[in-house]
Amino acid sequence: MSANWTDGYVTDIGYTHGYYPQLNPARLQLAFAAVGLDSPEVRTACELGFGQGLSVNIHAAASSVAWYGNDFNPAQASHARMLAQVAGGGAQLQQASFAEFCAREDLPQFDFIAMHGIWSWVSAENRAIIRDFVERRLKIGGVLYVSYNTQPGWAAFMPLRDLLLRHFDMPSNAGKGSAERIDAALEFAERMFAANPVYVQANPFMQERLELLKKQSRHYLAHEYFNRHWHVEAFADMAAIWADAGLEFACSADLRDYLDIANLTAAQREFCAAVEDRHLRQSVRDFMVNQQFRRDYWVRGAQPLDPAGHQATLAAQRVVLLNTPGKIPMTQKTVSAEITLNRHIYDPIIDVLADLQPHSLGEIAGIVGSRNLGLQQVLEAMMMLIGSGQAAPVQDETGKSAGGNGCAALNRHLIGQAAGSNADGDIEHLASPVTGGGVPADRIQQLFMLAVLEQQQTPVEIVDFVWRRISAQGKMLVKDGVRLEDAQANLDELTEQATRFFVERLPLLQALQVI
Repeated sequence: MSANWTDGYVTDIGYTHGYYPQLNPARLQLAFAAVGLDSPEVRTACELGFGQGLSVNIHAAASSVAWYGNDFNPAQASHARMLAQVAGGGAQLQQASFAEFCAREDLPQFDFIAMHGIWSWVSAENRAIIRDFVERRLKIGGVLYVSYNTQPGWAAFMPLRDLLLRHFDMPSNAGKGSAERIDAALEFAERMFAANPVYVQANPFMQERLELLKKQSRHYLAHEYFNRHWHVEAFADMAAIWADAGLEFACSADLRDYLDIANLTAAQREFCAAVEDRHLRQSVRDFMVNQQFRRDYWVRGAQPLDPAGHQATLAAQRVVLLNTPGKIPMTQKTVSAEITLNRHIYDPIIDVLADLQPHSLGEIAGIVGSRNLGLQQVLEAMMMLIGSGQAAPVQDETGKSAGGNGCAALNRHLIGQAAGSNADGDIEHLASPVTGGGVPADRIQQLFMLAVLEQQQTPVEIVDFVWRRISAQGKMLVKDGVRLEDAQANLDELTEQATRFFVERLPLLQALQVI
């Protein structure tokens, strides 16, 4: 690598161990079918800039897809490759710059190329390298996933971000770590806001934004806001970039975006519907919701489904719950509003899925038909549940069979790491061969699973097992925002959580073959 291998990217503080379901190829068929498009069978996939590697390793372990990827941060790449070795999923993960990785001649042609956030955080030179890579390496019929910061939602924040970065880069900060620099920059902005600048008067909501930044993880802030390159791209500009590479916009990867009735007012829907150009319509919609972050699928050679094939493909889509039926919130946050789900629609559909087994949309529609609900209502309800993380599409039997051993190995490793005090403690997803993707499981839940795996039999033994590992690290539980300092209070809280876990959560994790 060159001496300037970081290219302005923060490297002294690790990226978060987040999991991003939109990177899961098993979601493509439902997303595409919802807009009347056929989708490719994904056999080869690539994640550019995989960070800590949780998503790419879950997707490689949980399916038959051959995954490749790169990240130029040595620590992150080392962590990702360790997970790949543990899972045995064959993921080919390289520590390399985009220039090095994208120039490789031994890479296959890909059915799916994905990048989460990277487009917004790298230089114009690297964006050109990535665009060229996609043009050369994405198959006909292949899909590109890109998530990126966009206008108009970032318009008011951009000057503040620029100011924070200028303070972060001051010569007087030389020798300080990123976390310390971030704290100093936020404190500086807070003092500036206290002087009531006209900027704040014109944008009063920025005060709330600054308070939110102060509460967020410094690992997240470092990579989200304090890289040298921070790029905001309008949808129309993205459409032009990928059109030049032979791709066209397929659909949003955030399935909640399909539900205009949940995101737009009647007047907004009417205005958008009257915009004939589909690209201009997307730009107008971004104004309607003040969009900050887009998650888009682009396709090389879109193949429309005929009406009969469209209905048949939708009806055949299988789905499964990721949450206990009684715990699914009936209030959901969309990009522009908070909405209350209609129980007359959602309750019957959730009841069908309450056995925790996969069901096709056609099967669900047949069962709830007596409640005057058809396939379209079932589809819309499932798009909301999947988009909000309460459910997921089910992958095909080939992928499920291939993913069993890899998921078991990866999950056993991650659950074991939950007992330690290292950075893996903030990994809160495990792999499921049923969905081909990640399933939420926080650290305490993972410790309960570890207790079961290590043959703890009674509730008292399980709670004692978990408490000994937490207290040995000098940590305590937090309940209702308050840290529990007393040992007995911690044991009581663990007992309550264990009861809920074994009654509500464990059966779901077992049905998803997580454990």
